Amino acid sequence: MRVLTILLRYGTTAYPDAERQIDEIFGRQLSQIDREVIVIDNALPPGVNETHGRRTVIGGDNTFREFSGFDRALAHVGPALASYDLVHFATDAFHTLYVEYLKRFDAAVLAAIAGRPACVGHIDCYNEPIEVLGFHVQHWLRTGFFFMPPTEVASLGTFVSVRETRRFFSTDPQAPFRAEAPLSRRYQEYLIDWITGSDIGQGVQWHSSFALDAEKLSAFAQKSHAIMNEQLFSARLRAMGCRLIDVTWLSARLERGDMRPDEWNTPWRRQLAGRDRDPVVVPAR
Repeated sequence: MRVLTILLRYGTTAYPDAERQIDEIFGRQLSQIDREVIVIDNALPPGVNETHGRRTVIGGDNTFREFSGFDRALAHVGPALASYDLVHFATDAFHTLYVEYLKRFDAAVLAAIAGRPACVGHIDCYNEPIEVLGFHVQHWLRTGFFFMPPTEVASLGTFVSVRETRRFFSTDPQAPFRAEAPLSRRYQEYLIDWITGSDIGQGVQWHSSFALDAEKLSAFAQKSHAIMNEQLFSARLRAMGCRLIDVTWLSARLERGDMRPDEWNTPWRRQLAGRDRDPVVVPAR
């Protein structure tokens, strides 16, 4: 099986061990995989292109953080994308917050999704649904570390879902969203709480939280924008018929040998509740 890893980073100061950690995961759990690596560095100018063996470092595009960076990497790959069985996407911050799911990526998991309209990674969720740009969202795939077939990557077109942000954000740190912003009040509360370090009801806090004031208002808007792009990425995948698959749930089903064809349509709530470790029960509303 041929896999292309696209690792997004912004220099090597914040997460200097990210690439080594990914190499160790493949060496330990996926040693038989035929892999090539593209490191897309959003701190480098677009003209950078350095290849050493099966590893290439190119300059990125930080306009929309990792999402424009992923687009830049895919533009570099071009038609050769179709020669891979799976594309592995990762960001340099992948080894933060909950990381136990990383142990569940193995050859059986990759073989199971190769050629399927599916994207496998770690599914996160809110306790309540939110709305943004007409999309109703409660769960999404974490974009720090996931796999999907090249056909689905090509069908997506772009990883950037929201480009224009002026209609979302105000200039007032006490009320950072415009009154007419196209996102629900509950979503606004979730974004404010998460970015400023509050618990959103799941016993976990963001590792890089900061106070929302005039000085940090721009940083708040940038992080909120990135979260929207992450969650709308999953919403767009679902809209085009690509299934979101939780790797912990899938790994457990494959180990038990009872992954039937119809199981690929298992709703996300059942996937999270059916994990063999760290299950999450989210009541239906």
